[in-house]
Amino acid sequence: MLTALTEQAASLTRASNSKLLVNDRADIARAAGADGVHLTTTSLPADVVRKTFGADFVIGASTHTLEEAQEAKRSDADFVVFGPVFDTESKRKFGEPQGVEKLRQIVSVVEPLPVIAIGGVSLDNAIDCFRAGAIGVAAIRLLQNPNDLNRVTRTLIQQYEQK
Repeated sequence: MLTALTEQAASLTRASNSKLLVNDRADIARAAGADGVHLTTTSLPADVVRKTFGADFVIGASTHTLEEAQEAKRSDADFVVFGPVFDTESKRKFGEPQGVEKLRQIVSVVEPLPVIAIGGVSLDNAIDCFRAGAIGVAAIRLLQNPNDLNRVTRTLIQQYEQK
């Protein structure tokens, strides 16, 4: 079922500038024609995935500590998702919020690897993530209202450009 769903999604994104990444399952991502995988802290290491699936396979790595971010860089990930930066119910199982200063430290240590901030991101604090060097933000609550997506994404783009 996951393979079929991924194949459908890949057929939609193939004709766009979007990249489709599958959470944790590099095998399904490759088999279904997705662009890559988003690895969790319990997934295969990025270097194993890279050796198996090649240089064109996009690999993102979730990280929650400086050490995990450094390991993602050493392991040839294409980008890092770091958090939780701010408090949020969905990320509490990953520990206390790390804050903007820790995000800034992660960005400086893993450069030139892109860093995406996650965890409690809102329109009120996204600009702080951009100013800390994050190239993007990931969010659930912020993006869950389909009627508000245009306004939210326009605002995020403006904040990124103003950083």
